[in-house]
Amino acid sequence: MGFDTAYEAINDGEDTGHRWAYGTGFTDPLAGVDTTLPAGVDGTDLAAYCLMLGDDALIMSHRLQQWLARAPELEEETALANIALDLLGQARLLLTRAGAADGSGRTEDDFAFGRMEREFRSVRLAEVTDADFAALVARLLVFSTWRLALLEQLRSSADPVLAAVAAQGAREVAYHRDYAAQWVIRLGDGTEYSRERMIAGLAAVAPLVPELFAVSDVERRMIAAGVAADPGLAQHEVGDVLAAVLAAAALEWPEVPGLAGVSGQAGRDGVHTEAMGYLLAELQSVARSMPEAAW
Repeated sequence: MGFDTAYEAINDGEDTGHRWAYGTGFTDPLAGVDTTLPAGVDGTDLAAYCLMLGDDALIMSHRLQQWLARAPELEEETALANIALDLLGQARLLLTRAGAADGSGRTEDDFAFGRMEREFRSVRLAEVTDADFAALVARLLVFSTWRLALLEQLRSSADPVLAAVAAQGAREVAYHRDYAAQWVIRLGDGTEYSRERMIAGLAAVAPLVPELFAVSDVERRMIAAGVAADPGLAQHEVGDVLAAVLAAAALEWPEVPGLAGVSGQAGRDGVHTEAMGYLLAELQSVARSMPEAAW
């Protein structure tokens, strides 16, 4: 890659184009990085916040990887693999930052493979399964639009590690969003059947969207400290982007009820859908069967 550390790579001033999984290829993703806590920032809260962002990326990445060999065309499999690797790279940096921030020294593997379902803090939008490709691109559009809005805010985070991750991540996620938007338009404004599938995909995603804009207690404290992004402020931007894409696709946002019986902040509280247990069983199976192995 031409860089000694991942931190140096993501802060490279030259625009060398899109990098795949910028957090991969290093034994320690934050090797050589000053991980000293910013003044006045609580390490436990910072770690919890990094887990939220890191878990979102990790779980969404895994779902995208499951689409390899299932996408409509080989080109789309390559694109989805690229997006999954980008998110995996972000997850590596964020989970490692969490272990440094809380002083536990836990690694990215400890967080990814050693936690139980209730310990994950990802939003439910990242974990659900997709009925078909239309449902996938509907979910990816919402997820990437929302994540991009958060990363843009995080460019000015008081934590320099988060700010660096956000600066590179925003460039990557902008591509993710545009890729999904193109497919939503293509399917929504395509054949009668593709339009039906796109409408069904949006209907499946819609109940999971309100959770994205709720603010947890940890986020509230980190926002006050100048560290975190405010998801509530992202709602207007996300709405504008979705409205523009749906207008181009001649579609409307579905009017559907929220997920019954679960609060809007469920994922951040460790309350997940049934799909999460199956996802983690697959994600963690090899690591749990050989706990002494090095990955």
